[in-house]
Amino acid sequence: MLQDDAAAPAQPEGWAEPVATALLVLADGTILEGFGIGATGEAAGEVCFNTAMTGYQEILTDPSYAGQIVTFTFPHIGNVGTNDEDLESLDAAPASGVRGAVIASAVTNPSNWRSSSHLDGWLKARGIVGITGVDTRALTALIRDRGMPNAILANAPDGRFDREALTAKAAALPPMEGLDLVPPVTSKASTAWGETSWQHPAGYGNRAAGEGLKVVAIDYGVKRNILRLLAKAGCDVTVVPATATADEVLALKPDGVFLSNGPGDPAATGEYAVPVIRALLDRKVPTFGICLGHQLMGLALGGRTVKMSQGHHGANHPVKDHTTGKVEIVSMNHGFAVDPSSLPSNAVETHVSLFDGSNCGLSLTDRPAFSVQHHPEASPGPQDSHYLFDRFVSLMRDTKGSNA
Repeated sequence: MLQDDAAAPAQPEGWAEPVATALLVLADGTILEGFGIGATGEAAGEVCFNTAMTGYQEILTDPSYAGQIVTFTFPHIGNVGTNDEDLESLDAAPASGVRGAVIASAVTNPSNWRSSSHLDGWLKARGIVGITGVDTRALTALIRDRGMPNAILANAPDGRFDREALTAKAAALPPMEGLDLVPPVTSKASTAWGETSWQHPAGYGNRAAGEGLKVVAIDYGVKRNILRLLAKAGCDVTVVPATATADEVLALKPDGVFLSNGPGDPAATGEYAVPVIRALLDRKVPTFGICLGHQLMGLALGGRTVKMSQGHHGANHPVKDHTTGKVEIVSMNHGFAVDPSSLPSNAVETHVSLFDGSNCGLSLTDRPAFSVQHHPEASPGPQDSHYLFDRFVSLMRDTKGSNA
C-alpha cells in the first residue's frame, strides 16, 4: 500500500540507500542491479548458470566458458579465496576463461589454508567483470524458462550507467550459433605435458616422458586436469593446437589421439577440425573425445549437433553408462549436444543424461574410438567417471597389440 510523505516512517539519521554499482542487462531489456566486483568496465556474452557447489576458480578458468557469463546458483562464492594452483586453462591470460561472473551473496574474506588472494583481486587481475547481490534463483528460473540470453555485464564504481545504450548493445550481440570461439583459447604451439594429479601434501606431481603410450591431445580449449589424468594413466602427452593437420598429428606417431573440450558452436569449429578427425578415424588411430571433442567426433561421423535451451553446467548431473549399466554423477559444461538420431549405424550410444535424455557418449563398432559429452576429469566435481581414462589406455594397448 502506498503512503504519502507525512505517513512515511522517518529514516535514521545518516541513512543512505545503497547505490547499484553493477548491472546485468539482458538482451530482452531485463536489468538486474547489484554491486560490482572484479574488473571495472563491460563484459558481453551468453548467460548460463552453473549448479556446482565447489570449484568456482576451476569454473572461472575453464576455457569452455569463453564467450559466456556464468551465474553461480550456489550463493557462497569466494569464501575459500583463490590460489595459484586451481587453474584449468593452459594459458593464464583472461581470454582463456569466462567473460563475467554473477554471484548472489557478497564475497567474504577467504577462509582456507590454500588461499593466496581474495576473489575480488583475483578477478581484477584476470580482467573478469563480476556482480554480487543478484537474485540468482530468479535469473536461473528465467534461463530455465526462456533459454540462455545474451547480456552485457557492466561494473562502474560510481553507479552511473546508460541503461538504454547497454540494452541496445545486449540486443545486438550475435547468437552463440555459428561462433568459433576456439582460436583465442587453443595452444599456440606444440608442447609436452607431464604434470599429474594433486596429492596432499606434495601438490602436483610430474611424470617424465619415457616408455608410456604416446598421446596427442588436440587442444580446442583443454582443461589441465584432463592432461593430468592422461599423464597419471601412464601416457606421454603432447598437446597440439586446434589447427594441427592430420599429417602433423600422425607425424608424432601417436598410439592414441585425444579430442579436448572447448567453447563455441561445434559446427563452426568443425569447419577445420572435422576433416582432421575423419582422417584420423580412417587411419584407425585410437581416439577419445570429451565435450566439444565428443561433438566434433559426432560431426566427423556425419551426425549433427543442436543448440540446447539452457545447456548442462554443473557437478551433479546423473548419466547412465549403457556399457556397464551404472549411473554416475558427473560434471558437465556444454550448450550444444549431439543428435543421436543423426548418427550412422556404426556409432553406438554409450551414455545418456538422466535429466533430459540427451546423448552423452558414443563408441564406434568398426574403429577404436569413443567419446563422452560430460567431463570425466571433473575439477570441479565427482570422480565417478575417471575410469574412462583407463578405458582409453586399454583401447590403445589392445590396438597396439593387434597391430604388432
